[in-house]
Amino acid sequence: MKEFKDKIAVITGAASGIGLALAQKCLTEGMKVMVADYNTKALRKAKRKLEKIGNAFSIIETDVSKSVDVEKLAQKTLQTYGKIDLVINNAGIGIPGNTWEFTQKDWEWILNVNLWGVINGIRIFVPIMLEQNTDCHIINTASLEGLITGLLGGAAYVTSKFGIIGLTESLKLDLDKINSKIKVSVICPGYVRTNIFSNWLNRPSEYQDDRQITVRDINSEEIIAKVKFVSEESPGITPEQAADIIFEEIREEKFYIFTHKQPIVKDAIKERMDAILNDLD
Repeated sequence: MKEFKDKIAVITGAASGIGLALAQKCLTEGMKVMVADYNTKALRKAKRKLEKIGNAFSIIETDVSKSVDVEKLAQKTLQTYGKIDLVINNAGIGIPGNTWEFTQKDWEWILNVNLWGVINGIRIFVPIMLEQNTDCHIINTASLEGLITGLLGGAAYVTSKFGIIGLTESLKLDLDKINSKIKVSVICPGYVRTNIFSNWLNRPSEYQDDRQITVRDINSEEIIAKVKFVSEESPGITPEQAADIIFEEIREEKFYIFTHKQPIVKDAIKERMDAILNDLD
C-alpha cells in the first residue's frame, strides 16, 4: 500500500500503546479509522486524543477473543465506511513469569487475546477483502519474542507470538497461491514504551483466578534490570515513533516489519537460526 489517503483502516487494541499511535498515524495520513478495543475507559480517553487530529474515526468496544465481537467490528466498519482497506490485528497482552508459574486462566486469556484474536481477524476480514478484490493489506502484530525468547513477555506471550508469525507466514503463502491483491505483513516490535503489562491488571472476570498480579510484580527488580539491559543495547522508543516506522515499512510492502534493527537484535535472531541449522548437520 503506497497511498493512504481516503483508505479505511481497522485497528484492534487501538485505545493505547502502538494501536493508538497507529490510529493517530492513520488520521494524519488522511485515512478513516475504526478504533477497536475491549477497554471502554481507555476507548473514551483515546477518543478525546483522536478528536484533536480529526473526526474521521469511530470507536467500538471489541473483545477480539470472541468471534462474534470481531464479526460485529467488520460489519460496523462496512456499514460506516463501505469498505475495508487495511486491517491491523494488534490487540495483545502479556506478563513476565517462569513457564511453570502461569495458571490455566493465564494461558487461556493470553492465547485467546493474542493468538485467537489474530485468528478471528484473519478468518473474518480476509474473505471480505477477497470479495472486494481491491488492493488491501492485513497486518498482524507479533513481537521480537515471536522470533527469539528470553526477553520480557513470558512463556505464554512468547507462545502466542511465535504462533502469530507462523500463522502470518501461512496466510501469505495461501494468498500468493491464488494471486490475491491482499498484501500481508507481521510486525515484530522491540522495546516500545507501552502499558502492555499493566493491561493484565484489568483482565475480564472470566479469566480471573487465585493468582494476583500487582504493579509491584510488573516492576520487579528482575524486570527492571532486563528493561535496562535491553534499552542500553536497543533503546526503547515511543509508540508514535513505532507507528512512523511501521508506516514506512508498509509503504515498502515489507513482510517482516521491525521497529528495532540494532546489532543485538540481528545477532540474537541469527544465533537462534544458527542453532537450528547446526542441529540439522
